[in-house]
Amino acid sequence: GAGKSTFVGALAGLVRLDDGEIRLEGAPVRIDSPRASAARSIGVVHQHFALVPALTALENVALSAGRDVGWGPLPLSRIRQRARDVAARTGLDVPLDARVEDLSVGARQRLEILKLLYRDPRVLVLDEPTAVLSPPEVDGLFRALRALAAEGRTVILIAHKLDEVLSIASRVTVLRRGETVLEAERAAVDALRLGRAMVGFDPPRPRPHAPRDPGPVVARLRGVGVTRGGRDVLTDVGLEVRSGEILAVAGVEGNGQRELALVLAGMEAPTRGEAQLPPVVGYVPQERLGEGLIGSMDLVENVALALRGTRGARRRSGLDWPALRKRTEALLEEYDVRAPGPRAPARTLSGGNQQKLVVGREVARDAPLLVVENPTRGLDLGAAAYVQERLLRLRDEGRAVVLISTDLDEVLTLGDRIGTLVRGRWDPVPDAERTPAQVGARMLSASV
Repeated sequence: GAGKSTFVGALAGLVRLDDGEIRLEGAPVRIDSPRASAARSIGVVHQHFALVPALTALENVALSAGRDVGWGPLPLSRIRQRARDVAARTGLDVPLDARVEDLSVGARQRLEILKLLYRDPRVLVLDEPTAVLSPPEVDGLFRALRALAAEGRTVILIAHKLDEVLSIASRVTVLRRGETVLEAERAAVDALRLGRAMVGFDPPRPRPHAPRDPGPVVARLRGVGVTRGGRDVLTDVGLEVRSGEILAVAGVEGNGQRELALVLAGMEAPTRGEAQLPPVVGYVPQERLGEGLIGSMDLVENVALALRGTRGARRRSGLDWPALRKRTEALLEEYDVRAPGPRAPARTLSGGNQQKLVVGREVARDAPLLVVENPTRGLDLGAAAYVQERLLRLRDEGRAVVLISTDLDEVLTLGDRIGTLVRGRWDPVPDAERTPAQVGARMLSASV
């Protein structure tokens, strides 16, 4: 809700300016369409993917190449070679022959970045590009961005992670509620000053981890395997989730986290093995728009999808819409979801506000088990801290939480128990090894 994605939309030609101007190399320019943006050699990676699911990754790259490939049949062999060169230079591993609909969110993010770098623009705008990338992938991307900046290109990186901002930025601008609240050279700021500017006060600190005695088993997997396209993506997974604990699952995208979440949420039956689950499971999916929310439906309708079976949501004649509206309004207030109103279409919300709504809605289901995938993705420091504290409160109230996250700090902060997924195999982390270096090494073994 700070205005970052609206700013990106203006540079991409998707949002018209009401006042002010855009200057490129000192001269005012008019960018009133995506074509006009591309003609100015501006390339954008949006927070929401712009991919064709039924096509392969290579075909999506070819679509983004535009007129650079000329008329007639697409020279896919030439496009493939250049895409491979770009991927090798940046460390972005993308299976070019796989259909987008079969790719993990992390692979789709890498594909979006690859599409941008393939076009070789003069101005690069990246909106939260690292949210689901592994540390080696972030390092490779940042090396490529530094090299492009050294060539004289302009790189605009939108991010919430302060360590990333401080590691790569030459200059820093902070937006809050649509206004610029800080502009400074990198050397003049530190993490505390940035955090204060982002949230308007000293960033809250998460509770330190403390050992707990969990309650009875809420969910159990025995010998669970999942096969996709003839390939095992989960292999012989056995684990238990108990009430009053947070089980944190760490790992690099594409190692079975997605399939584990779907099995635990009751959204997919395992190919092999047994999944014992409670009757109701709360689920925060990795894609908030499309999976978590239906963009064309308003916020009340989206809340009703999950809460229709809860107490007070129904009348004899059907759903109690006035009651559901009140519950939606309460969620908007509690989670600080900034929206025009409860009847606004979900697609009109920023990514961070969509995420807060999905988290709040699933928590409100009062399910004994909550499965969350990257719950703080796209949230500012204050909102992320609130969501993390809410998960800890759920645990303290006796609920079971499975946290699946690519954020190592989040895993170590919230997890009562930690395990990693490496090539679809479950590997519990002993308490004596729950250090950043040791858990990080286990995560990175999946990307080697």
